[in-house]
Amino acid sequence: MVVNDARTGGHTSQGVPLWLDDRETVTRRPALAQNITADVAIVGAGFTGLWAAYYLLQEDPSLKVVLLEREYAGFGASGRNGGWCSAIFPVSLARVEKLYDHQAAIELQHAMNDTVAEVGRATNAAGIDCDYSPEGFVSLARTPAQLTRAHATVAGADAFGVPGQWKFLDKNAATSIINADGVLGGVHTPHCALLHPDKLVLGLASWIENHGGVIFEDTAVTDFGDGKAQTPGGTVTAGVVVRATEAFTPEFPQYRRNVAPLYSLVVATEPLPQDLRTRVGLDTRTAFNDMRNLRIYAQVTSEGRLVFGGRGAPYHFRSAVSPTFDVNTKIHDKIVSTMEDFFPSLAGVNITHKWGGPLGVPRDWFPSVGYDRASKMAWAGPYVGDGVATSNLAGRVLRNLITGTDDGLNRLPIVDHHSRKWEVEPFRWLGVNAGLQAATASDLEERVTGKPSKISAMLEKLTGAH
Repeated sequence: MVVNDARTGGHTSQGVPLWLDDRETVTRRPALAQNITADVAIVGAGFTGLWAAYYLLQEDPSLKVVLLEREYAGFGASGRNGGWCSAIFPVSLARVEKLYDHQAAIELQHAMNDTVAEVGRATNAAGIDCDYSPEGFVSLARTPAQLTRAHATVAGADAFGVPGQWKFLDKNAATSIINADGVLGGVHTPHCALLHPDKLVLGLASWIENHGGVIFEDTAVTDFGDGKAQTPGGTVTAGVVVRATEAFTPEFPQYRRNVAPLYSLVVATEPLPQDLRTRVGLDTRTAFNDMRNLRIYAQVTSEGRLVFGGRGAPYHFRSAVSPTFDVNTKIHDKIVSTMEDFFPSLAGVNITHKWGGPLGVPRDWFPSVGYDRASKMAWAGPYVGDGVATSNLAGRVLRNLITGTDDGLNRLPIVDHHSRKWEVEPFRWLGVNAGLQAATASDLEERVTGKPSKISAMLEKLTGAH
């Protein structure tokens, strides 16, 4: 929907991600209209399902792989994210070590680092042009508390056994990359790339279909289990059924409390003039944010638009998901204000897109991949908003588990990790929204005290998230 945006004086596409601007030229695939059989049936045609199909067909081209998608490939988080393909894992290495062991945590971080490069290798090999740009990620320190956290981030990674994961940047080094207002320093990691999510979706889908896979769109799976996926148009009987439903998982009654959908919202500007981009340090394709507690994320696209997103939208009672939640005027305005706080000279720039979408969060914030041969069920996710890269890793693990391959990934902590269920309502609603409010309060506390937040430290201790 395109409406007049009085705040910017221009026209804004409400609820439609920037990445989907060209979708009107893409014909929807037919829905499933009969009973069929398959070796692997994948419920969900987002990044998880697409990468799983890609690697399965690479491993064994004779496999009959079917993807079932209620809307269209890439409809969910895969088409609504901020375009970061990063090695960020939502749970701290210290928490991974506590749950597993020190070496497992280190191997997980190395696997995440390599996954960023693997996305580049795989897309290059498949001939997929998705604007992949591996220039890394800089997290700016814009308050004294954030500067303290920047030093601690580098020291902590070195002490844990992943030296070089982060490099400290002084003020000059940080502003030479992103010349945001009030920068005091920052940290940089090379393990991040920017990409165009929908170009990746379309490229993977095309490759899969060219190699024998079948994608059914407008095909809602109403139930699945015991080697069957049921839809209004027919049932798929398969040797393996893969659940790749991310934030939409709670819509299946048996998984109601496995995942909490949280909304992340994003805006995009019109293409910025080159002289303006040069002046404010936005002529780079380095992903960036600052080190506040309520996460934000930003990038400059290949055509010079600034994409700026963040968390903060409320969790909806009983894990509700709806297109009406994709636009939240209050939160979107806060995101624009944060963008202008970073770059005052962008005040009044035309915002052409405002959108959002749900991401999946398990109770312990720990992503998981697994396969139960007895029940013929496999699964992957959710990823707590860091799924662009992690879904690729999950796709390779699913390939291994289903085909019986073992290349070392099978022993990563994410494999067969089981999170406990979320609390029943209204306690889930109260707890999740209290956590969001606490993250906001943490940033206010740091602005007042100039020191790292005690509230944030408590939250990290409780959840393991960072």
